[in-house]
Amino acid sequence: MSRITSTRLADNRELIYFDDPGTPERTPDSLVDHRELPARGEPGEVRYDALSGEWVAVAAHRQSRTHLPPAHQCPICPTTADNPSEIPAPDYDVVVFENRFPSLGPALGDIPEIPGNGFAGHAVTGPAFGRCEVVAFTPQHTGSFAELGQTRARTVIEAWAQRTEALSALPGIKQVFPFENRGADIGVTLHHPHGQIYAYPYVTPRAATLGAVARKYYDDVDAKETLAASLLKAEREDGSRMVLEANHFSAYVPFAARWPLEIHLVPHRSVPDLAALTGEERDELSHVYLDLLKRLDALYPTPMPYISAWHQAPLDPILRPAGQLHLQLTSPRRAADKLKYLAGSEAAMGAFINDTTPEAVAERLRNVAAATDATQLAETLEGTRA
Repeated sequence: MSRITSTRLADNRELIYFDDPGTPERTPDSLVDHRELPARGEPGEVRYDALSGEWVAVAAHRQSRTHLPPAHQCPICPTTADNPSEIPAPDYDVVVFENRFPSLGPALGDIPEIPGNGFAGHAVTGPAFGRCEVVAFTPQHTGSFAELGQTRARTVIEAWAQRTEALSALPGIKQVFPFENRGADIGVTLHHPHGQIYAYPYVTPRAATLGAVARKYYDDVDAKETLAASLLKAEREDGSRMVLEANHFSAYVPFAARWPLEIHLVPHRSVPDLAALTGEERDELSHVYLDLLKRLDALYPTPMPYISAWHQAPLDPILRPAGQLHLQLTSPRRAADKLKYLAGSEAAMGAFINDTTPEAVAERLRNVAAATDATQLAETLEGTRA
């Protein structure tokens, strides 16, 4: 198990060290932020869109957030004399801390109820309650999640699970979403390998749509099985879109994939979130997840831009029983030198048009793993002969 140590930064934001098993105890100085920081501001606001029935967060203060700084000024590298960063320690394994420029929070509470018909919500605003956290995967400024060892990947999973449980218990939180944006083509603002966790004061539009469909299916089958479990069973029986199958998790390209590259990783056991996974399931996940990311990077000569989105069941009591944890791993890359942009049909109408076939993508992902394994075997044999 990772060691967990919580402390506070100079402006009272929480920071939590998640240390790999077997690492030494943290020194007292690694828990002290010696910077002088201004007091935290009030949260932004959420505005109700009466036309769609959705909440929109307005966070104008984020315009001043750090944007692609040079390595010697990276805010999530370990602290040095020349770079007193967000992380006070001179070294670390995995760190989670409250975002200095959050879209949601730091205050917590319930956003307004929308009474009556949709127009009744016109011009309704409320504080942008919630929590936004940064997850630093490694002290190394360069690299990627795919390059982490399995022990470190397991520590990150432990951090996701612990934070999911803790954030879900906060007042007013309706959904917890761990994710990673990787690559300049996705729009990252820091090169350092990291992810984020958002704890929303409302169920997000995508989760609400998926949740409603899942709940209808759950009711139709008398609560015998979740929709995600039934889809996984069907994909495993068909086989043409499967990417990998392990003891506790399987991954496939969905039948109606929206993105040029899209993979769903689903646990065989119906669980609502990462916090509900057993130790054995988390161990396997650390291996399987690294496997998938390495397959993506092996498809083209340069690293794959992607969004890694952990769909967890909302905390809404109606939607949660029918929800199931799954990873949606997507990339807009449709060729080595081409990206898919969300233009008229996708951005305006939400009607996706995919330039690839899910079956062909799944076959490529299966084959690239075989080729990678063959290359590694050849290198191993060559080294043995030498």
